Amino acid sequence: MNLVLNILVGVQMLAALAMIGLILVQHGKGADMGAAFGSGSAGSLFGASGSANFLSRSTAVLAVVFFACTLVLAYFGHARPQGGGTLLERAAVGAPTPAPATAPAGSAEIPAGSAPSAPATSAPASAPAAPAGGANQIPNK
Repeated sequence: MNLVLNILVGVQMLAALAMIGLILVQHGKGADMGAAFGSGSAGSLFGASGSANFLSRSTAVLAVVFFACTLVLAYFGHARPQGGGTLLERAAVGAPTPAPATAPAGSAEIPAGSAPSAPATSAPASAPAAPAGGANQIPNK
């Protein structure tokens, strides 16, 4: 699929450059008016009106190729990934979980048998709450 996109971009660039060159080579409608009144520059390689027809048709063909490549690239650019969902939903699924709290470096572990018992009135430590998804993740200023 990546090869097809690269080829399409290359064709689009070549069509754009060729179209720019053909447009710059063409002469405007004012030049035809001068040729009608006897200007000597009307004769060219393709004849009086042959060059205008050839160049304008070539430009039209290149414009069609350019716009077709643009539409195909836009279609592939907006194709939805397989995961689906919004960007925030995909970020919440792949978000790393916070590491558990560790003891300070200076403290040593006490064996279970020699530790004093905790008072019965103290509440057990609760685990940190998981972050909420969506707009609650945006920090307030």
